[in-house]
Amino acid sequence: MRALVLDRPGACDTLHPADLPLPEPAPGQVRIKVQACGLNPSDYQRAAYGIPEWEWPAVLGLDVVGVIDALGPQVEGPAVGQRVAYTGDIRERGGFAEYTLARAEVLAVVPEEVSSAQAAALPSAGLTAYQAIVRRLHVGEQDTVLITGAAGGVGGFATQLAALTGARVLATEAAHNTDRVKKLGADQVIDFHTEDIPARVMELTHGRGVDAVLDTVGADSATANLSLLAHTGGIATVAGRPDLETVAPFGVAPSVHEIALGAAYTLGDQRARRDLSFMLTDLLSLLAQGKLDAMLTRTISLEEVPRALVELSARTMSGKTVCFLD
Repeated sequence: MRALVLDRPGACDTLHPADLPLPEPAPGQVRIKVQACGLNPSDYQRAAYGIPEWEWPAVLGLDVVGVIDALGPQVEGPAVGQRVAYTGDIRERGGFAEYTLARAEVLAVVPEEVSSAQAAALPSAGLTAYQAIVRRLHVGEQDTVLITGAAGGVGGFATQLAALTGARVLATEAAHNTDRVKKLGADQVIDFHTEDIPARVMELTHGRGVDAVLDTVGADSATANLSLLAHTGGIATVAGRPDLETVAPFGVAPSVHEIALGAAYTLGDQRARRDLSFMLTDLLSLLAQGKLDAMLTRTISLEEVPRALVELSARTMSGKTVCFLD
């Protein structure tokens, strides 16, 4: 089969096409004929340092959409011919290939109304946002939410999910992305290049602060945003934990949530992995109903993936890029 491979840890522009043997599903696995695979920051990050469990040459690509081609032993539920989507295990070969393998319990059936490219834009970023906004922060219509980096994948989906609840959404982004982020559902956009974020948040909330924060930037940003929480507010982080020593005990009483999607594979059990399917099914349903925008900005060929990952690593792109194989 045709695949895009990495021979050793390094820059993404070292990825190159190769022929690999057709993989055979083990017990509990299915083989998928790949139609589309979404690009994510984790692709260039993992390429740089490698994963100890990788079989070389490695194949990147976590967000896969395709048609089930074969079933391994002990698979119940999924059927050959179903079009499915999932986020994969970072330790296994991924979706930048004509065929790949996946655990049966993580698969979500893609509705007819959703294209394969749209579905492939969703899993990693969408599931991270869903865990934060829906499962951990329990955002509701009476809440005010701060979301950082709202034009990115996680931030963009989180903005939409928070807006769907009726919450008031404050978002941080560069000025040139203001209109884009407002279309996703943000009520106010704070320019992180020119504005004092804490001061602006307190101005917009009349000194009260926010009920919830999703921080996508890092530990320093999360720590700064911790101070913006109203009493019993919560913060979810995807890029670094806040320093709780900066908040006095028995006061704001914040809840802190670390989002680690891939740990459903590395540390979670079958229940945790099945939950990936449940959450993605809900997200795909919202997409099919037109309530969620896949934020798909471009589709590319398999051969264009290395250059696109280099561009993604510059952290200047907004929306989602998907490699389309079918």
